[in-house]
Amino acid sequence: MQQVTYPVQFSVDYPDRPLDRVSTAFRIFVVIPIAIVLGTVSGGTWDWSYGDEATTTAAGAGGLLFAGPLLMILFRQKYPRWWFDWNLELQRFSNRVAAYLALMDDRYPSTTDHQSVHLDYSYPDVARDLNRWLPLVKWFLAIPHYIVLAFLWIGVVVTVIVAWFAILFTGRYPRGIFDFVAGVLRWQNRVMAYAFVLVTDAYPPFRLAP
Repeated sequence: MQQVTYPVQFSVDYPDRPLDRVSTAFRIFVVIPIAIVLGTVSGGTWDWSYGDEATTTAAGAGGLLFAGPLLMILFRQKYPRWWFDWNLELQRFSNRVAAYLALMDDRYPSTTDHQSVHLDYSYPDVARDLNRWLPLVKWFLAIPHYIVLAFLWIGVVVTVIVAWFAILFTGRYPRGIFDFVAGVLRWQNRVMAYAFVLVTDAYPPFRLAP
């Protein structure tokens, strides 16, 4: 039986070459600058405390557009193209940073180039492709996925630690671990596209494979 292709495509190119062991060893620190950049466009908030009373807060603008597209789909049956493009590019950037942190690429994450991480989904014709009422409950319908993903991400943390040691000693990322981490990222991107980016009504499959 032929497996149906889900309308969200995600993949990471396997680095079939020796990886940089120095940047791998200190990845948790090296990723900090680009993580801050990601936070500034993802709507993150940070608090710093000085002593018992003084507190400094910084907030990033932007973030994933959810409420706006939901209201437009519900009342106008439209998804503004520039909102779609913003969400897609933000998700692509987030995944490049995630893949770098997971040691899947030793090239520093770009804010523009796709590099080894590929994420795509089609711009929806709302009147034809989407049910205008479904966005109200998609986040709720996806609850089983949140539960499964919570356990899968625990597995990712453990396997990335194993991959860290493997790269330090051999320079290579074990292919089985790489495919598992890429599969979890793929699963999460499907859930995000369905429940929060709202670009498809197709319920995400419970699988790691494409």
